[in-house]
Amino acid sequence: MPNARGVFKLVKIVVLLLALVALFAGGWIVGRLGIGSVVNPASLTDVERQFTERMRDIRMVGSFTVAGREGGPPRGDGYEISSVEKVGDDLWRFNARMDCCGINGAIPIVVPLRFVGDTPMIMMTDTSLPGIGTFTARVFFYGDLYAGTWQHGAVGGHMSGRIEKKSTPTQ
Repeated sequence: MPNARGVFKLVKIVVLLLALVALFAGGWIVGRLGIGSVVNPASLTDVERQFTERMRDIRMVGSFTVAGREGGPPRGDGYEISSVEKVGDDLWRFNARMDCCGINGAIPIVVPLRFVGDTPMIMMTDTSLPGIGTFTARVFFYGDLYAGTWQHGAVGGHMSGRIEKKSTPTQ
């Protein structure tokens, strides 16, 4: 039968391990969501800075298709973006308002985004977006337009539209 000192030592080890797991999980969630971490704006390249300015207080208005159902009209699609911020190497947070994929309201969405020359492109492959699902997408932004492909599980298609400045800034 273990003595009280041994039981106390075992409880301390278990509590310490649980605390480490909680810290790791919390750090992973914060890092994945990009909460609170923004790359210093002074360190952005010119094209990155232009992208953040172009994507401030905008509305993405367009349509999307579903592969295999191209015979019908495209479905309307829209997102409001209050801001876009670089939160890590090739990771950008879109502070968005959307009514899609079970989300109806504002949500920060962190996605891998790279610049191909002067063209920003979301490049996700089986990327899990917490609370939304797993997506594969290639979406590029150029001037006041966006276009690309998307895949969510067995469903996918094309999307495209225009980027419009909102008349009143998002809160």
